[in-house]
Amino acid sequence: MKEAAQQFDAIVQERRSVRIYDQESPFDSDAVQRSLERAALAPNSSNMQLWEFYRVQDPEKMRRIAQYCMGQKAATTARELVLIVVRRDLWKQRSRFMLQAYEAYYAERPEIAHRLKRFRSYYGRLMPMYYFQDWLGLWGRIRQLIVFFASFRRPVVWQVRRQDLRVVCHKSAALAAQTFMLSMTAEGYATCPMEGFDSQKVKRFLGLPRGSEINMIISCGPPTPEGIYNERIRVPNDSIIFKL
Repeated sequence: MKEAAQQFDAIVQERRSVRIYDQESPFDSDAVQRSLERAALAPNSSNMQLWEFYRVQDPEKMRRIAQYCMGQKAATTARELVLIVVRRDLWKQRSRFMLQAYEAYYAERPEIAHRLKRFRSYYGRLMPMYYFQDWLGLWGRIRQLIVFFASFRRPVVWQVRRQDLRVVCHKSAALAAQTFMLSMTAEGYATCPMEGFDSQKVKRFLGLPRGSEINMIISCGPPTPEGIYNERIRVPNDSIIFKL
């Protein structure tokens, strides 16, 4: 095993969901910033990066959000809270950004500029067709019909409905969240991802954009021994890992 793999294995083994944080130990808030910048490098669907990360450091705001997290100790003892937020509604801006980035990239590389045609088609035509939604959901049904008939000729992506796109965006956000938590472990701190919270109250309290959805809230801080409630329990590998 390579040294880098050994180091990564140590980080993965060390990462645990810690529910009680040390209030006295020093806490480097810059570690959160560094970890979020690493999270921004996480893989995501079509590189659309339909996410935002919100750091909550103000004590009063943290107290209120802890209430909306059902008073979980992971929230009430946290030194900082991080919200992983899905922004599916930003698909137009992010698609334009990606297309402009590729335009600039290939403008400096005329010898391979022919590749730009594919990206223009992808972000200029395919992404709008994939992400556009109307209030009645009619376009989603049309997409389903297009996919259905296309499937007779070639493999297709079936996940084209509004609810499918929500899942796609939340999966990408979850990849960023895991990257953030592993990074915080490498920085010497603990985290706990929380799904048990009143998303509507948190969203209204923080004034998050109307089209946003909270993927999860992650607490972080210096760990305490009592913050790990039990030994790690996992289903046996031979019950979940298969060779075909």
